[in-house]
Amino acid sequence: MAEQRFEITIGELAKRAGVRTSALRFYEDKGLIMSRRTSGNQRRYHRAMLRRVAFILAAGEVGIPLDKVATMLRGLGDTEAPSPAMWHSAAAEWNTEIDERIAMLRRMKDRLNGCIGCGCLSFDVCTMVNPRDELAAEGAGPRRLLHD
Repeated sequence: MAEQRFEITIGELAKRAGVRTSALRFYEDKGLIMSRRTSGNQRRYHRAMLRRVAFILAAGEVGIPLDKVATMLRGLGDTEAPSPAMWHSAAAEWNTEIDERIAMLRRMKDRLNGCIGCGCLSFDVCTMVNPRDELAAEGAGPRRLLHD
């Protein structure tokens, strides 16, 4: 087979990609990479899987969950690598998600700094510790227990 000359073992893929063989088996179980089995049941990976593993690792470095990576890789055939255009498309989509996370973290930081600023941690007034406390207007004490 002409395709076999483009194949590498799991150990070679792991070494070249800089990951453990267990990670490769995990990625394969998740459908992110593919292999074929030899007559001796050994995995053989097309060299294109090197690029896929790089894609997976790069996405992981910026916190993209594997299910989103899988969605991006879904249309590839068993011996296809992600293209630069695919990466740019993924990056554009993921940039939006990252911007949303940054905005959420900024809101969290602002709330935390506001709480540190007052230092009260009061259950009566602090919206961080006691958000939307409707019983506070009735005063201190176990209001629900007293009404029963």
